[in-house]
Amino acid sequence: MLTRAGLRVESAGETPTESRREGGYKKDIMSKPLVSIVMGSDSDLDVMREAAKALEDFGIAYEIDVTSAHRSPDRTADYARKAAGRGIRVIIAGAGGAAHLAGVIAAHTTLPVIGVPIPSTSLNGMDSLLATVQMPAGIPVATVAIGKPGATNAGILAAQILGLSSESLARKLESLKETLANSVEEKSKKLKIALGA
Repeated sequence: MLTRAGLRVESAGETPTESRREGGYKKDIMSKPLVSIVMGSDSDLDVMREAAKALEDFGIAYEIDVTSAHRSPDRTADYARKAAGRGIRVIIAGAGGAAHLAGVIAAHTTLPVIGVPIPSTSLNGMDSLLATVQMPAGIPVATVAIGKPGATNAGILAAQILGLSSESLARKLESLKETLANSVEEKSKKLKIALGA
């Protein structure tokens, strides 16, 4: 599993003993991840990096890995069952096409699961969206938008879930809302100036 900013990086079954660089990411066993980002294929990383960036903005430790609902069903079930025991509190799962990853994970854990539909086929993510959001009663998956905007929102939603028990994180979330509101005010002013209003 990979992560940035000195946060924990770990693969299933791996027991790192020192910090080291791997492909621009830092391994560090000193921090404990609260969020697990998982994707069905390494080709999904470009999208799922946005979830990681959002978590980094809030200073939330995370892990990131690849597992497939279809190609490695036993590994996926094992990952889901053991996540809570590793201290994970929220799972973000991204997948394209049939996109059953988030649902399969949700079937094997009581942790909140956020699904990110990946636009990986000629259907531009609509297939992934429907596969992720249409879960049967009793197995919820909080599904966000398709692609990078959805991955960003998945990171923010994970922060909001964790923020329920963290005052400092709740303050950071309030600050984000203020920043978004201020950016709209600035855009409004620029538009009025441009239109001579």
